Parts: sequence; C-alpha cells; structure tokens
Amino acid sequence: MIPVFQKIKSGIEVLLILSLLMMVLLTFADVLGRRLFGTPIYGGHDLTEHLMAIIVFCGLPLLTSARGHLSVDLLDHFLMVPSLRWWHVLINFGVSALLLLVSYQFYIAMLDAIDIQEVSQELLIPRSYMYSFISVSCFISSVMAILPATKATLSREESL
Repeated sequence: MIPVFQKIKSGIEVLLILSLLMMVLLTFADVLGRRLFGTPIYGGHDLTEHLMAIIVFCGLPLLTSARGHLSVDLLDHFLMVPSLRWWHVLINFGVSALLLLVSYQFYIAMLDAIDIQEVSQELLIPRSYMYSFISVSCFISSVMAILPATKATLSREESL
C-alpha cells in the first residue's frame, strides 16, 4: 500500500480505538451515575450518538481497504477465475462511485447544516462537523476501493 495511505490508515485506526474507548467509558460512567446517584450524565445520549457515528465511519475506510464488505459467494466458483479479472475491477469502480455519491450527499448535508445551524438536542453540538467527517470518510473509502488490494486480501482471494 502507498505510504501516505498507510499513515492515513494508522491514524484512522487510532481514532477508532480512542472513540470506542471513550464510548465504553461514557456508558460505564452513565450506568454508574444512574444506579448510584440516580442521575445520568447530561448529554450522554448526544455524545454516544456522535461517538457511534465516528466509530462506524472510521471503520468504513478500513473495511473497504481490506475488501471486507458483505458479498454473496453464490457465484464465486464461476466469477473467481483469472479471465474475469475485469469484472472485479469493474465492481471496485462501482463501489468507489457509490461511495463518492454518498460522500457528495453528506457534503451537501454539511452545507445545509451550516445554513440552518443544525445542532444536537442537549449539548448543541453543530451537526456540520459530523456530516463533514462522514463525507471525508466516504471519500477516503472510495479511494481505497480502487487501490490495489493488500497482500492479505490478495492471498485470501487466490485461495478461493
């Protein structure tokens, strides 16, 4: 993999791990607050909602680069032959195009959120930041979809 994309991938992994850790700690503290003191953490729902989006959309580029999306293997016996390599390239470009479309739609949502000053319910966190993060994540995923597969992915496909 290209060194720049390897650094991006490492940064995404760190952000994913930290977001998951923060969500676990927040949930733990929220449950303790409810059980011991009878009060939840103010804004816990907003924070959990944003952390969940970060976790999902941090995982998207990692999953795309590993070629880990769900797929139906019903026709793999016929499609996993060297003469149909063009088909796999076409599918990768199709996935990339769909991810670019999702990225563009979230870019539009970000602009709309800025115009109407959309915020979360309790903590009033601007939604435009989350929409821009999702847009960038989908864009990175679209680039990862057309890059050559990693060595681990190639060996897995060849074993089929």
